[in-house]
Amino acid sequence: MDKREKLTDRINRKVSVVFFVTFKRILSLFRSVRPKSQKFGFDRGGPINHYYIEKFIEENSQYIRGTVLEIADSRYTKKFGKNVIKSEILHFLNDNPKATIIADLTKVESLPENFADCFICTQTLNFIYDFKSALHGIHRLLKPDGVLLATVSGISQISRYDMDRWGDYWRFTTLSCEKIFKEVFGAENVVVDFYGNCLSARAFLDGRSSAELTKKNLDYKDNDYQLLITIKAHKKLPPTIKMTG
Repeated sequence: MDKREKLTDRINRKVSVVFFVTFKRILSLFRSVRPKSQKFGFDRGGPINHYYIEKFIEENSQYIRGTVLEIADSRYTKKFGKNVIKSEILHFLNDNPKATIIADLTKVESLPENFADCFICTQTLNFIYDFKSALHGIHRLLKPDGVLLATVSGISQISRYDMDRWGDYWRFTTLSCEKIFKEVFGAENVVVDFYGNCLSARAFLDGRSSAELTKKNLDYKDNDYQLLITIKAHKKLPPTIKMTG
């Protein structure tokens, strides 16, 4: 065997080994009944749905101004806010020292009216059984011309933390979100979109992180695999009728 043949043989062997190892890894994705992680990817570099949430919030950061209300903490207000005058934090229970408002979104009449210029409400409505009342509560909280930036889960494992405390009730689609948000805010004031595809949904359910996928794989959209639903809704009041005479 001459040098060229030996080199070719060596290359073929290495390619075979790499192919075999890669093939085994791919097969392992489908053989295990347990996910790689049950922590949504927090322990592997960051959740895939958080990549999508931040992408949505950043693309709409021009609305994060004035009095900004956020759920549980002010992470997105701080990271993406533009000309924020006041940052408020809403929480359901009084065990959150960061909260400035303790309130139940479903108790509409107990909420302050015309309070916020922007309400960032991410990954919350999935955990509220009476989410339709919560939407009316959100509408009440917003000032006229105020903007809601919301996200909800489409494809996701159950959040055990939330399930054991107040419940994990719902998964949504763009169609369901269009119907329920337009009922409250008006059809012309709501924009619904989504992120996700088969690969990112499968990886998310397996507990993998956004760092384990390429940007191209994350950003590709497949309407049949709606991992995260995004909603931008404006509070528009009906025009005032001027009396003449």
